[in-house]
Amino acid sequence: MKEVIAVVRMNMMNQNKKALTEAGIAAFFAHEVLGRGKGLVNDLVLEGAKAGHEEAVALLGEKGKLYPKRLISVVVPDKDVPQLVKTLIATNQTGQPGDGKIFVLPVDNALRVRTGEKGPKAIV
Repeated sequence: MKEVIAVVRMNMMNQNKKALTEAGIAAFFAHEVLGRGKGLVNDLVLEGAKAGHEEAVALLGEKGKLYPKRLISVVVPDKDVPQLVKTLIATNQTGQPGDGKIFVLPVDNALRVRTGEKGPKAIV
């Protein structure tokens, strides 16, 4: 079993819900989160800010600003990971900074509280 965690744009959540459902992923978690990437800065804007141009300084924004994102968490059998990752990329890829990140982590065990089922049976 694997946990797939995706950090995506807030405005892509409806498309993600639809795409995951169509891919056969009915159960997942979505959380509102704040975060930021390493943020590429245009050298010309940086030079303008150093020279004291107010417009350039305004474009740099607040230092350390956090942006609203969605964190999607899904636990699936190992065989479903490639299709899940492919679906998330296809749904969220715009080619622009901020499209998100996907992480795949191992899951040692899962337990369904209601029935006591363990392992892969607990996630289907």
